[in-house]
Amino acid sequence: MAARPLSDIAKARRIVIKVGSALLVDAERSAVDAAWLAILADDISRLRSRGAEVLIVSSGAVALGRRRLGLPLRGELELQEKQAAAAAGQSVLMRAWEEALASHGLHTAQVLLTRDDTEIRRRWLNARATVETLLRLKAIPVVNENDTVATEEIRYGDNDRLAARVAQMIGADLLILLSDIDGLYTSDPRHDPSAVHIPMVVTLTPEIEAMAGGANALHGVGTGGMASKLVAARIAHGAGCATLVTLGRRDGRGPIEAVEAGARATLFAAHETPALAYKQWIAGSLAPQGALVVDDGAVSALRAGKSLLAAGVTAVEGRFGKGDAVLVLDKDGREVARGLCAYGADDAASIKGLRSNRIEARLGYRGPAALIHRNDLVVRD
Repeated sequence: MAARPLSDIAKARRIVIKVGSALLVDAERSAVDAAWLAILADDISRLRSRGAEVLIVSSGAVALGRRRLGLPLRGELELQEKQAAAAAGQSVLMRAWEEALASHGLHTAQVLLTRDDTEIRRRWLNARATVETLLRLKAIPVVNENDTVATEEIRYGDNDRLAARVAQMIGADLLILLSDIDGLYTSDPRHDPSAVHIPMVVTLTPEIEAMAGGANALHGVGTGGMASKLVAARIAHGAGCATLVTLGRRDGRGPIEAVEAGARATLFAAHETPALAYKQWIAGSLAPQGALVVDDGAVSALRAGKSLLAAGVTAVEGRFGKGDAVLVLDKDGREVARGLCAYGADDAASIKGLRSNRIEARLGYRGPAALIHRNDLVVRD
């Protein structure tokens, strides 16, 4: 059963790797485990060398900041203390990633997100555009929750869920959750010697979910557990992204290399491609907030797979913001398509009918060339 995880890693072109504090931080010293990170950097370099884009979701800032600020290394912190620890530890965390990956000639870029950045569409579009640009420029984004400013109301609570939302946002093929256990078992193998490892999960049934235990704060540093990984797998599954849960420490061997060589892991399969899942979300899950009326030339261009440019828009209807879903109507009011508009209603109305090279002069800033990019557009049959 090890062949399927191997094939899913090999064919994935965009991969999100989540690394928890318990793996990255030596709890006794409250410092980065540089030797382990160097091994993981070898894994990441191999993925990049065969053409995969890699994004890392990394915990560790709070754990590292505790020591720097003289806070207790274990136990709960007050929200303000946690935010202060995150502020002090984030630079240490990024320096560790930069040094580990620089040895392979790879450049990193820090991205800090709150829950709103992946759930409010305008901010989601901005975050996605930034990450897409970093990937296009061959950088490796290192994402963490912005604990410095996040309140309890807008926190993810664990980076498994953040990693899944990021995978959803960028249309990743594979989400790899590095853990303290080599996948899902029928029960906790640390307490039940009869527990059976499950190499493949095709459908997340209630029976599968019941197999996950609660949070497991390994060594007093982490906040996630198998239950949070199943939540992440469900989010990723809805986005057409497979999820691989595997052991992060492999006695000097890279955890991803080990799975490729046949080591145990659990793969939560995806039944659709990320692109198809995203299009279905746009088509069926979002309530349109307005409409763009387009001319016959734009209709033809859309049916040919093109983006919607301002030049083909003749009218703007409704009050909508950047990132909201809108209908695209032909001159007779029939729905041609729907998608996420890159401009709010006022700016869209201001640039309708304009060629793309005139948008900046009209708005005073350089915005996207398309009102709706073809990736954010579903054309009706």
